[in-house]
Amino acid sequence: MSQRIKFGFLRFQNNKRSLKKIKSKGTEEKGFSLIEVLIGIALIGIGLLSLAQMFYLGVMNNTKSDRLTNATFMAQQQIDFLRGLNAEELNNLAANRIDENIDVNGDGVIDARRITQIVPAGFSYKVTVLVFSRERKNDNINDIAADPVRYHVRAAINTIISR
Repeated sequence: MSQRIKFGFLRFQNNKRSLKKIKSKGTEEKGFSLIEVLIGIALIGIGLLSLAQMFYLGVMNNTKSDRLTNATFMAQQQIDFLRGLNAEELNNLAANRIDENIDVNGDGVIDARRITQIVPAGFSYKVTVLVFSRERKNDNINDIAADPVRYHVRAAINTIISR
């Protein structure tokens, strides 16, 4: 007794002795070859690697931008503090450079170095504020103030305060 079973586009003929596959009329076997699958996986892998690289570059740019913004804020904060001082206080500070190691978030790790120089000029004061990364915390103050570009200054603000 023979029995035919239809499964998707394939038909099977079930005899007592064998189960053989019979192609349906007008249908073809469909699927992907191993080479097509490997090429597809390679293309997807290349696409994902390029997305990962773009993500990494985006994170690095955001980090650099954050550091630049914080350095500029620290320099501007020092300028604002100095603008609130009177002439006598500015003259007292003008004697030496102000050299500060700053811990921004209070975790005990120095985050930046800020150097402020005040030069009296008649009834006004020329003020220069330089902010460097923590890697410059042990460098000589005269060297770092003389050539800030060489020491990779993060923020440099020059202004005049008049009294």
